[in-house]
Amino acid sequence: MRLKRYSEVFTVSLKLGLTSFGGPIAHIGYYHNEYVAKRKWLDEKTFADLLALCQFLPGPASSQMSIGIGTMRAGLYGGFLSWLGFTAPSAIAMVIFAVLLKGYGFGDAVWIHGLKIVAVAIVAQAVLTMWQKLITDNKLATIALAAMVFLLFQQSAASQIAIIAASGLTGLLIYRNSVAADNTESAATVSYRTGVIALILFFGLLLLLPVMRQVTGNSTIALADSFYRPGALVFGGGHVVLPLLEFEVVPAGWITKDDFLAGYGAAQAVPGPLFTFAAYIGTMISGLPGAVIALTAVFLPGFLIVIGALPFWNRLRGNGKIKGVLTGVNAGVVGILLAALYNPVITSAVKSTSDLGLAVMLFGMLVFWKVPPWAAVIAGVAGSIVIAVL
Repeated sequence: MRLKRYSEVFTVSLKLGLTSFGGPIAHIGYYHNEYVAKRKWLDEKTFADLLALCQFLPGPASSQMSIGIGTMRAGLYGGFLSWLGFTAPSAIAMVIFAVLLKGYGFGDAVWIHGLKIVAVAIVAQAVLTMWQKLITDNKLATIALAAMVFLLFQQSAASQIAIIAASGLTGLLIYRNSVAADNTESAATVSYRTGVIALILFFGLLLLLPVMRQVTGNSTIALADSFYRPGALVFGGGHVVLPLLEFEVVPAGWITKDDFLAGYGAAQAVPGPLFTFAAYIGTMISGLPGAVIALTAVFLPGFLIVIGALPFWNRLRGNGKIKGVLTGVNAGVVGILLAALYNPVITSAVKSTSDLGLAVMLFGMLVFWKVPPWAAVIAGVAGSIVIAVL
């Protein structure tokens, strides 16, 4: 019976991993159709509770939803298999793209430049969407803009951590009493003991990996640390991983800014979670072993924290102070993404007025015409070729 459930969880998540285009919001729609409407694995309330939890926590929300659903269906192994099925197709595609890019040396090809322009439009759309959703008053706008300006002057991974911490503290001071608490009860699906162990591992790795990196000088530990920390600090959606990862791997000389953006553009053309962009970077740095380390490290904190939070969710969601912190943090990450839109995205991709015109057209396609990201990738590559010919 248990093996049947494991197989079922993996098969369904693999199907979603092969077909779920459109980003995190679209993924939630696919999940609802598959797990609630079609298979009845969850009822509406449980699905909504899990969605609220994954939106509340740091990490890739759609992947955490997959992990949570698999855990509810078949325990911790089910959660892992659900993540594996949903993640594997896009991760494999990104590894193949990296191998081809390295093996054939077409980094300067016209169509690669088109992928960088696609990244401009994708990140601009993400900034607009997040601003409309998360920046609801002048105080939050001030936090976001201050975060952007600070990061433009102090561009480092440490600066981003400082911004997230300062934004959370500001949110706590301003919104601790004005954010309505949610007192709806939901059933825990993980034991308190398991939750505590998962949280200890989450925070323990976050604190110990940088120390071990400095003490040992080991390249594998350094790679794991550079991907674990962004995975643990991503709030507000998968696109925020772009600046967090960029400050970890580009200044270190592991990957060029141009190759980084080309991979990010290519990630828009594949189904599944955006975090599999890490597999591309890992491959560019250290081949297939690098891909496995990077992919594991960037997803592990999201896995641990969703498992750790499930038993405590009722208390968490009813705490107005915690929601105040999250409100401030979300505004701060909008500012981080705004800074990333300028540097490295625009500064690396837009080299002429023709590039700018193509980026604006792609942005319009995404925002106003509602084309899927993979279609924007095709249009961006085709547009860059046309520009080069003309």
